[in-house]
Amino acid sequence: MNSLSKVVYLEVDESGDAQRIDNFLFKHLKGVPKSHIYRMLRGEVRVNKKRVDQTYRLRLGDLLRIPPVRVASQEAPPYIPRAELPILYEDDALLAVNKPAGIAVHGGSGVSFGVIEQMRRARPEARFLELVHRLDRETSGVLLLAKKRSALTGMHEVMREGGSDKRYLALVLGRWTNVRQHVRLPLHKYDTREGEKRVMVKEGGQASHTIFSLQKSWPECSLLEAELKTGRTHQIRVHLAHLGFPIAGDDKYGDFARNRELAKQGLKRMFLHAESIAFIHPLTGEALSIAAPLPPELQGFIARLDGQD
Repeated sequence: MNSLSKVVYLEVDESGDAQRIDNFLFKHLKGVPKSHIYRMLRGEVRVNKKRVDQTYRLRLGDLLRIPPVRVASQEAPPYIPRAELPILYEDDALLAVNKPAGIAVHGGSGVSFGVIEQMRRARPEARFLELVHRLDRETSGVLLLAKKRSALTGMHEVMREGGSDKRYLALVLGRWTNVRQHVRLPLHKYDTREGEKRVMVKEGGQASHTIFSLQKSWPECSLLEAELKTGRTHQIRVHLAHLGFPIAGDDKYGDFARNRELAKQGLKRMFLHAESIAFIHPLTGEALSIAAPLPPELQGFIARLDGQD
């Protein structure tokens, strides 16, 4: 155990503004049991020389008093390579990057680091940097990050209220015929026997809505644009697989035999790309539309399909 033998005074900056004090302390006092932090809140923690309960939301400029505490020794942090991903848009509140396939958006579940950790490593001066939303590890494309807590909470409200327009490109196996199709199928999360997270269509699951528009078709596959009206885990992948049109290269819900054939033809990843996101900036009111070009490996595979016609 490491002993923090002195009282610590912290002035709340942008990174802590509007955050609940218990969540702030969990992050600041890593290694201290939550039960002990709650005891501290009932005892010696002060904000502006006054007691507050765990639901208090910190304000910019608050002076926080943290009493002496013993913190569990931390293991050496994993090595995180410095990586500034391609920037699609940036202002003083929001940052959009073009995420490559094969990189998780954050560490955890056997992954030591992801996009957010790499971006923080590349920008050590950043006082605040958080994911606004997530993309699956094998999905490429537009990923939005917040540089201010006010932008993060504002974007979450925009998305909850259906104020963002998120579009994906997916290559599916099979000949899709409808020019535009609404798919409303409830989704249920579950764990496999191996402990992996999965999603299935099931009555009573979360309401989910995707609009698919046909972009192009070939004898054995089709290119679709997917418009997300809700943002459930694996929503596009599961909706398409349930309809009998699995995404090419999908290693969780796809056609595994066909995926092996596609890999020999040059498609060595899932063909799902976050093409664009449009929304009203929560702080400036500006209408934004951010797009990411289809990666070269997916463009190349489309070209090979065109050559087979």
